[in-house]
This record gives sequence, structure tokens and C-alpha cells, in this order.
Amino acid sequence: MSEALRAALYGFMQQHNVLTLAYQDEEGVGSCALWFAPDEALACYFLSALTTRHGRALAAGGEVAFTIQKDEQPWQAIRGVQGRGRCAPLTEPLRSTAWQVYQSRFPFISQQFPDLESALQRSLLWQIVPAWLRLIDNSRGFGFKEELWLT
Repeated sequence: MSEALRAALYGFMQQHNVLTLAYQDEEGVGSCALWFAPDEALACYFLSALTTRHGRALAAGGEVAFTIQKDEQPWQAIRGVQGRGRCAPLTEPLRSTAWQVYQSRFPFISQQFPDLESALQRSLLWQIVPAWLRLIDNSRGFGFKEELWLT
């Protein structure tokens, strides 16, 4: 496994806040945009309720695909991450560690909105464990891609 690629993926993920999640349920294919926090193992954490469509679809865990990218990039400089993996809500003790990752990523939650922090701590915290990641970087040449298999 390329440590340089792993570091580049983590660095890119740290620079962006929104992950677009794709999933499938009885209605077909769906997607949503979520604020996320990555950890050094490249897992991604987000908050959401079971009452959402993706929450209902993934309550028991399931396969997902996702992308992370900056908006409004010229095609010559497009950079982003594509991934596939498993997604499920977390329970203790994993939830506590993941909450620390999420809260350190978005410190304004506890600094400016203590009521929001309290509400979010009662929300479900989800984890995406990627099996495959692709770094796309057209600034290094049109169509430049590097892939990392994690399983």
C-alpha cells in the first residue's frame, strides 16, 4: 500500500467538508450530500437520522459509493476522491472515538452552539469504511488517477 497515496487521500479529505453519498434502497438509487470528518485510517464519519431515506436504507449497514470534491473547478484542475465501502451507524465504544474526530473537525459546534452539540450527540453517528479509493487530479495531467485498495 502506498503511504504517499494514503497521505494524499487523507490530506485531500481534510481540505473538504462535504461528501456525496450514493446508496440503493427499495425505491432505487439515491444520493445525498453530508458534512463528514475523516480519520487517519480514511474512514469517514457523518451525522444523520434513521428517518432520512439514506438512514432507513443503511440502518442495518450496506454498500455505498461516495465522492468528495471542490465545487466549481475548471476541468483542467479537477481534483477529487471517489470511493466505495460499507456504511453503518456506530455504537459505543466506537461512537465516542468517532465523535471526537467529528467534533475536532467542526469545533464551532461546541464553541458556538452548545444546544446544537447536545442535540447532535444524541443523533446517530455513521461510519463509512472504504474498501477502495481513487484520487483524481487533472492538475497532474488530464485523467490522472491513483487507486488504493484497503481490503
